Amino acid sequence: MRRLRAAGWSLREAAAFLASRDPARTVAEARGALAAALRQRRQARGVTQVRLAALIGSSQSRVAKMEAADAAVSLELLVRALVVLGATRSDVGRVVGSGRVPPQGRARTGHRRS
Repeated sequence: MRRLRAAGWSLREAAAFLASRDPARTVAEARGALAAALRQRRQARGVTQVRLAALIGSSQSRVAKMEAADAAVSLELLVRALVVLGATRSDVGRVVGSGRVPPQGRARTGHRRS
């Protein structure tokens, strides 16, 4: 329970996630939220798809697929890219738990969009 809270989950969100009647939909929503968060975080930091690809050992086309929430891209790669861009486990947990991308003003790293 402590680990879920530390990752940004509330008990209600975790229970709702685990009790989902349609696991495929839940995963698709999580993938979409992670993809949107990735694009937002990358753009806010002025990082190109090419640069992000180099940072994660992948290709620009793979980054484009990640940002498009392509099911061929692993959730692990989406999370890894977010972490490379400065996301914490709590940030990732909030995105997955809410199914939405947090407003840009709430970025923990102090970077602001110019």
